[in-house]
Amino acid sequence: MATEIKLPALAPSMTEGNVARWAKKEGEAVTAGEIIAEIETDKAIVELESPAAGVLGRIVVPAGTNGVKVDTVIGWIVQAGEAVPDASAPAAAPARTAAAPASAAAPSPARAAGERIFASPLARRLSEQAGISLEGLRGSGPHGRIVRVDIEAAVQSARTTAPAAGIGAAAPVAGSGGYTDIPHSNTRRVIAQRLTEAKQQVPHFYLTIDCRIDRLLALRAEANAAQSEVKLSVNDFIVRAVALALKRVPAANASWGESAIRQWHDLDISVAVATPSGLITPVVRSADRKTVGAISEEVKALAARAREGRLKPQEYQGGGFTISNLGMHGIRDFAAIINPPQACILAVGAGEQRPVVVDGALAVATVMTCTLSVDHRVVDGAVGAEFLAAFKQLIEQPVALLV
Repeated sequence: MATEIKLPALAPSMTEGNVARWAKKEGEAVTAGEIIAEIETDKAIVELESPAAGVLGRIVVPAGTNGVKVDTVIGWIVQAGEAVPDASAPAAAPARTAAAPASAAAPSPARAAGERIFASPLARRLSEQAGISLEGLRGSGPHGRIVRVDIEAAVQSARTTAPAAGIGAAAPVAGSGGYTDIPHSNTRRVIAQRLTEAKQQVPHFYLTIDCRIDRLLALRAEANAAQSEVKLSVNDFIVRAVALALKRVPAANASWGESAIRQWHDLDISVAVATPSGLITPVVRSADRKTVGAISEEVKALAARAREGRLKPQEYQGGGFTISNLGMHGIRDFAAIINPPQACILAVGAGEQRPVVVDGALAVATVMTCTLSVDHRVVDGAVGAEFLAAFKQLIEQPVALLV
């Protein structure tokens, strides 16, 4: 009996996705649970498992198709000798397919027509966002595999001094330079929609505090010198400090609901990570019960998978509080936009030497400015201030973070 391959809802809010790649060709045998395709959601590229054993009888929605609605039939698994369902079955819902620009490079003579293209998942994602066809690229990776630098080179070569017609935007004035239109990824569209809604609908207010981090820096240097397995970052200490501060002030670990404020029992901390397609916030679960070293290893692994588009839904859904750290970029202070349904996000700036007054005398200390953005429906000013006071104490007396 033929089995439908449907586009699954990989997140509660997911309504559509992109078919990034088919791992099998029509006519190839598959086993139940085998990876047959890659689906791009607004957060990551997720591997799709075959729902049954048999043969991939028909691919209804080809690779590179965007905007496929959840529950759309994208292919069929059939048994040996079984007729393939009609291609006109209602499963094939209309979808948008990104077209490659005419300026893309000509197909490589080293690759025959129809030959399988080997490319990293990140390269496939970037090529789709830029409208660059993989068919026309030579890979510089192992065995000719197309990697990120190949896509970036193709984007650069595709730029022209004359703007493309029919884009739909206002034409540039005469004498202006050329430009490149980078198509919106699913991630970028969702980020734009949710942050716009957050800024418009969530009543933000902001609390800022300065933390002296000289003791923390000394403790970090001592810990890193004592072992070589895990190199701790300042951000690793910040994640644990936020978790322990929330444990002391549980009213700040909450979110807004239409009928009640939901106060979370677990201390799951989201950490903002910049990726080629936009910001994503993988979650460190139960950060209060993990050592700084364990947090460091977990954040590094999550960030690497986020940049490759390989996070699983459970790795970026459900955090209760977000940390956004731009200190490594030299940003002194900033205010971040809340990520609903969370009620708080902590914006962390760079640690820099500043003049301070200690016991009535002028001194120099390394100071880090942190700004808490707060949803006033959930967290009042006094609660936000209490949280920041607890956070500051932990940062300035960092031995408590190792207990």
